[in-house]
Amino acid sequence: MMADIPFWQRKRLGEMSASEWESLCDGCGKCCLTKLEDADSGEVYYTDLACRQMDTATCRCKNYEQRQQIVPECTVLTPDNIGEFHWLPMTCAYRTLAEGRPLPDWHPLRSGSPDTVHEAGVSVAHRTTPANEVPDEDWEEHIIHWVL
Repeated sequence: MMADIPFWQRKRLGEMSASEWESLCDGCGKCCLTKLEDADSGEVYYTDLACRQMDTATCRCKNYEQRQQIVPECTVLTPDNIGEFHWLPMTCAYRTLAEGRPLPDWHPLRSGSPDTVHEAGVSVAHRTTPANEVPDEDWEEHIIHWVL
């Protein structure tokens, strides 16, 4: 029966309701880290520099509903633009589903708990520095080498 199949397995990204779409976010916080792009190669480097609106313990936005007014450069993912964000980590549920891969066991939709992303070591919880505390010229010193 179709109702027994989870929505993320039976719907394409563009068919999901707004609440279904939002529930795909695993709360890892990786998209809220400052990324640096090499102008020559196009390679993207993650830093440990977190958006000032990120709660570094929960990896969630402190002001999610107003995030674009507070941080105009905040990325908003939609089913229409998901392909534009080549920098999304391989663990990101939006990328995972867009690429036809299954959600991992630690994903909150599978586990039933928002903590499993942290327990699995997938999130950036307690491993970041607020970006607004570091001068721009020092950002390269914050490139991370964790497995993303």
